[in-house]
Amino acid sequence: MHDARALIDMGAEAVRRLARRGYTLELSELESLYSRRNQNIRSADEMRAESKRVASEVQQTAKQGGDITKLKERARELKDQIREIEAGQEQIEAQLRDLLLSIPNLPDDSAPDGDSEEFAVEIRRVGTPPAFPFEPKDHVDLGEATGILDFGRATKLSGPRFAVSRGAGAALERALATLFLDLHTRRHGYVEYAVPYLVSRKTMTGTGQLPKFEEDLFKTGVADRELFLIPTAEVPLTNLYADEIIPPAELPLALTAHTPCFRSEAGSYGRDTRGLIRQHQFAKVEIVRIVDPADADAELEKMIGHAEACLKELGLAYRVIKLAAGDTGFSAQLTYDIEVWIPSQNTYREISSVSNFGTFQARRANIRTRGEDGKPKLVATLNGSGLPIGRTLAALLEQCQQQDGSILLPESLVPYLGFRRISADGTPEA
Repeated sequence: MHDARALIDMGAEAVRRLARRGYTLELSELESLYSRRNQNIRSADEMRAESKRVASEVQQTAKQGGDITKLKERARELKDQIREIEAGQEQIEAQLRDLLLSIPNLPDDSAPDGDSEEFAVEIRRVGTPPAFPFEPKDHVDLGEATGILDFGRATKLSGPRFAVSRGAGAALERALATLFLDLHTRRHGYVEYAVPYLVSRKTMTGTGQLPKFEEDLFKTGVADRELFLIPTAEVPLTNLYADEIIPPAELPLALTAHTPCFRSEAGSYGRDTRGLIRQHQFAKVEIVRIVDPADADAELEKMIGHAEACLKELGLAYRVIKLAAGDTGFSAQLTYDIEVWIPSQNTYREISSVSNFGTFQARRANIRTRGEDGKPKLVATLNGSGLPIGRTLAALLEQCQQQDGSILLPESLVPYLGFRRISADGTPEA
């Protein structure tokens, strides 16, 4: 969310930057609402001052035995006028807030121009994609052949875009989550949280999922209570500090959680309907940092390294790209995607997005710290996937597949699994 005054002061510069992400800022509409709001505030303040003066005059005239009839009538008129102005003020405030909530974050100037992945800039490649002396299978065929994944029964339970893991597959999912949490808490300094999976509309609004992306959320409720299933742990983790002032000495805050994530995938009809790449429910380890805005750029680079460390630990080939301004998420200023190699598709696919939101989310959620002058100021927020379990599992199965149909897993997982190989029939083997 933006400060209206700041956008107006930026003027053409704000229009230019938002245009890079395909958003047209109607500056005149914003200026009109802001001006009307301020005029109403001034009128209301003047009326209240006048009302206070008349009330005092009523008391003084009454003490002196004078006629207060006209004064009392004037006092009633002023109260009616104040109520009318306040009602108008509430309406204008709501219109201004709705407009500001609909305006995406200003993209960082270092983000390349463009509106799709084809305009992304590749930063680096790490690891060599495996070369197989046979035709590699995709993770669906591998999972179903070994019996560790069952998409048919998942569809029977819940419909498409769900999966059931079994035996070594379920153990592998648990091992991946524990490995990632251990890396982030023991090596990278994050504090692990267990958070609610159902959150309020206010919480969803704080991180930018609402109001724009309501169609992509699962919603539930009991009686008049409305709750949303989280699309990512970013939502509860960031909002833990909503409406708080964090002491500067406590920054940066580093938070992580392993949660299910729920997404309707409303805008992805017909895309990635097969397998684990795009599902309605999936598990993910999320990393969030809350920092002083001056440190945000350095903290973003640090977080990218933390997400990369998970892939390096597994020995998976991947690349890092910087997203174009028009392909950056609604709340983000700058986003780097980490893409893992998927042999069956002969390409890299996104496995983590790491973003700097600047003060955008902090303004919406009212998360602040104190500056050197002791006055409250907004923090900066960052988040990234570190990592999603399903997509990591898909990459592991495909990159680690053997000609005999078995899966030879990385050594780093053995302490968490107790085995290294999944045989062609799904049996764990040392």
